[in-house]
Amino acid sequence: AMAAAAAGAFSLREVLEAFKRCVTEQREVLLEPYLSGWRGLIPFLQSLGTVFSFISKDAVAKVSLLEGHCGGLQGQQYVSLQSMVRHELAAGPAALRARSDSGCRTVLRLHRALRWLQLFLEGLRSGDSRTSVLCTDAYNASLAAYHPWVVRKAATVAFCALPSRDAFLEIMNVGPREEAVAMLGEAIPYIDDVYGITQELFAQHKLLDLP
Repeated sequence: AMAAAAAGAFSLREVLEAFKRCVTEQREVLLEPYLSGWRGLIPFLQSLGTVFSFISKDAVAKVSLLEGHCGGLQGQQYVSLQSMVRHELAAGPAALRARSDSGCRTVLRLHRALRWLQLFLEGLRSGDSRTSVLCTDAYNASLAAYHPWVVRKAATVAFCALPSRDAFLEIMNVGPREEAVAMLGEAIPYIDDVYGITQELFAQHKLLDLP
């Protein structure tokens, strides 16, 4: 699996394993497997073609910024999303809003993109329409609200050129189509869970609109 990952291939199994490890019994979201899950999702974003590179490059930048926080002097404060929020809010909401490199702001950007991927993967799993339609619907229900018009326009045009559902299921690197669909069915609830806990945590602390 490492060889595939090194070559930048997408592996749905790696994403599943990472998101499976994310949530503790106390319903905390651990940052290390969260970032692992993202490192696994980035090749999937990259497989969508160059017009999405603004999203995949942004994800790469955000993941490495968070890795910096996790590996930094305050690393023990960044073990989970909950500890990160507590730590960064200790300085006060105004101080947090003023920081462009905060863990909270960085996770929020990934969180919004995760919603789009979650909806798109769910669409691929149930597979009742063209990938361009699935991806557009997922995008409109998630990231579109945060993108300027010119980006939304470019994205919508790009979705029209997406490969077929079969091609996407092949990109998953888990063997036959049925296996890819089954594994999506297994992975999506874990991603949903992480998304839901994050959404609730950020809502509770009024962090969903960090600039």
